[in-house]
Amino acid sequence: MSQRTERRGIHVDQSDLLCKKGCGYYGNAAWQGLCSKCWREEYQRVRQKQIQDDWALAEKLQREEEAAYASSHGAQTQSHSQSTAPQPLPGHASMGPFSKFEEKKTNEKTRKVTTVKKFFSPSSRTAPKKETQEGKTPSPSISRHASFETDQVTKDFVEFLKNLQKPGREIHKQCRAFIVNMSSKKDLSADELSECVQDFYQNMADRLMSHFKGSSDSVEQVMDQVEKYIMTRLYKSVFCPETTDDEKKDLATQKRIRALHWVTIQMLCVSMDEEIPEVSENVVKAITDVIEMDSKRVPRDKLGCITSCSKHIFSAIRITKNEPASADDFLPALIYIVLKANPPRLQSNIQYITRFCNPSRLMTGEDGYYFTNLCCAAAFIEKLDAQSLNLSPEEFERYMSGQASPRFNSTEADWSQAGPAPAVTNPVLAQLNHNLELLSGLSSRQETLMEAAQSLQADLLSWPEGIQREVNDILEKYPLEILPREVSAIDANNMDNDNLPPPLTPQVFAG
Repeated sequence: MSQRTERRGIHVDQSDLLCKKGCGYYGNAAWQGLCSKCWREEYQRVRQKQIQDDWALAEKLQREEEAAYASSHGAQTQSHSQSTAPQPLPGHASMGPFSKFEEKKTNEKTRKVTTVKKFFSPSSRTAPKKETQEGKTPSPSISRHASFETDQVTKDFVEFLKNLQKPGREIHKQCRAFIVNMSSKKDLSADELSECVQDFYQNMADRLMSHFKGSSDSVEQVMDQVEKYIMTRLYKSVFCPETTDDEKKDLATQKRIRALHWVTIQMLCVSMDEEIPEVSENVVKAITDVIEMDSKRVPRDKLGCITSCSKHIFSAIRITKNEPASADDFLPALIYIVLKANPPRLQSNIQYITRFCNPSRLMTGEDGYYFTNLCCAAAFIEKLDAQSLNLSPEEFERYMSGQASPRFNSTEADWSQAGPAPAVTNPVLAQLNHNLELLSGLSSRQETLMEAAQSLQADLLSWPEGIQREVNDILEKYPLEILPREVSAIDANNMDNDNLPPPLTPQVFAG
């Protein structure tokens, strides 16, 4: 067992969890290892460079089109002057239609160039939206068909803002305007929606910081309420949008986890003993928390489920080892919990938190640390191979294809070198194995019962014939003779009355 523990295949340095630019905040795989702050700066830089490149391309196209038009116009002018030189008067008469043609061509060229410039302009995407809002003032459909949860969140948000008095009314007004604006941007991509929400968070936080005079706790409290109100209202339109492949990734992850159902706690070198009742209870709670994450609407609440799950894992490890858990113990245990839980829409929830959570929560604190580890666990499951589980490639392929099971092959190959195979420590798996053994015994007993029932049926069919033969044999051996018998009435005249007994007479006994 000790040798197997030393061959740990899962290890992530804490430095790998931090931002690759060295700012000290937690990074994220969805942001190419950067924190939210550095990612936004990088995104803005790339976007600005793209806009500049698009402008350069538009100007290049304009110059090429002007050069092509000038060359064709010069050729047409030269040929036209040669054809009209002997007849100057008709030539002057034909200049009118040609001037109109030239004007039409110039207008068409100008319109094309203007269209190209508008297409590459940063404000080209938002311009049609302004016209739509000026033509009508749409109200989001989610507000017309609000659920009970949405109504309750709105009520709580209004009650919270009453304590801020005038700033609270301004915050409420801006949030409502932002929700109306976002409801009309359904054609934007997920990254663009995320950029809009993050810009709103940043602007709101800057205004609150100036209002509360640098009190970060008060700003964070208000921003939590703002995030809860906005994301509850926008949840249906921004969670797993149709413009992304989040749903496809969810199905692939669930299929991958189902294919890895055979992975045992020993293969991951998890320091948890599920035979201990307290450990088993914490494992069940951790699985419940990570599954419950999908039922939450607010990114902060989803992070709360991840944090609660992680704390239960740390408790299970601490109880098993009788000492505080380390980071090296936590990640394998988290991977094991995710494999057992197979949480619904895992990738969509991770992307939703990444895109729309308050960035300060993902950059620092325990929420950011646990979320970063969950992203690492999901990435590890996607790339899990034989080396990570201390298996040979042949064993890994047999387990993945279902041709073999670790429970029946744990004493073979490399596992035999580590001593006797360990007993199944998972109470659920132990109960499952026990049920399988009972079913196997029940099957053999059922076969025996069916054979006995068929034998009994044959005996019942042959029994009446045997009884009939025995009765016939007895009748043949001992025939029944019925003798005649005279019967006389009791009051006949020839009855010998003297032989009758005397009548009964009552007897008196003296008391």
